[in-house]
Amino acid sequence: MSNIKEFMTQDHKECDEIFTQMEDAVASKSEDALSKFEAFGDSLTNHFKMEEMVLFPMFEQETGMTQGPTQVMVMEHEQMRELLSKMQKAIELNDNERFFGLSETLMILMQQHNMKEEQMLYTMIQQHLGNDADHIISRMRSITR
Repeated sequence: MSNIKEFMTQDHKECDEIFTQMEDAVASKSEDALSKFEAFGDSLTNHFKMEEMVLFPMFEQETGMTQGPTQVMVMEHEQMRELLSKMQKAIELNDNERFFGLSETLMILMQQHNMKEEQMLYTMIQQHLGNDADHIISRMRSITR
């Protein structure tokens, strides 16, 4: 049987790796900086979709907690989407100073967000939905990438 917490934590790590590649490309003024940014944005957005379209609704249905931790995570997703939008404008304008200021903010927000999910929320989700982990992971994989 698969483990939801492990699957989602691994996806966090993959997003982090792509984030590093994006920052390196922008810092070196690489020709593929925009494509690296887009790859990171796609990866992060796909992660949000897995949570918002599959994982969180199933957890909320199982527990009845609709105004709890999942709502906080969705609000943080919105903050990160806003930062992504601003970062895209900065990269298009070749404003590396603004880009890296926003990037640092996003990195801190992602680290705090991921810690809350990995240490608390995913554990709760695994406890409540673990018996359906294979099905849930399959559904999440089907809506992404």
